[in-house]
Amino acid sequence: MIGFLLNGNHLKGEKMILDYKDVNDLNRYKIMSGSIVPRPIAWIVTEDNGVLNAAPFSYFIPISTNPALVIVAIGRKENESPKDTLANILKTKKATICFPNKDNVDQVQKCATQLPKDESEIEKYEIEVKKELEDYPPMICSTQTALFCEYYDTYKVDGDITPVILKINYQYIEDGRINERNHTNIDSIGRSGVTFKAMVDL
Repeated sequence: MIGFLLNGNHLKGEKMILDYKDVNDLNRYKIMSGSIVPRPIAWIVTEDNGVLNAAPFSYFIPISTNPALVIVAIGRKENESPKDTLANILKTKKATICFPNKDNVDQVQKCATQLPKDESEIEKYEIEVKKELEDYPPMICSTQTALFCEYYDTYKVDGDITPVILKINYQYIEDGRINERNHTNIDSIGRSGVTFKAMVDL
């Protein structure tokens, strides 16, 4: 059970304060993922020795426009080895970030399944990609925008998560999705707890 504590006393009623030092990792993940919403999803394509890896990450945000930086938190595999995305970025220094939408969400969910490093999600799930820039991994064809990034830095934190900072060098935008004032119209979906949510205008 999770303890709801305020000044050392259990709370009753609707007002609750969580003392995070008393909450285990799994429950922290559930609570944070369900509270910090909606979160954009980075569908990251990397490459190593000809094998294309595609994996979604929802602990992902922009942190700067000059330089143009994003940060994504990448965990470890069940055997404690680095996830393929992290290993590939640290080796090749390149990544292409694509974005899920209602037309490809099923493929995104499949890519969340862990595969051996020498097996490609792109091939296994028959995801169509195209090579837009020679020095970067290909982008997923169904994405409406893509960020072509290079490795910038990592930040050391306790635990099994590695925050990776990536620098955006180029961006693909589908025709008709940016206007003369540089306002974009991207129909990406985000993560809200364990579910996917589409953005709507208010």
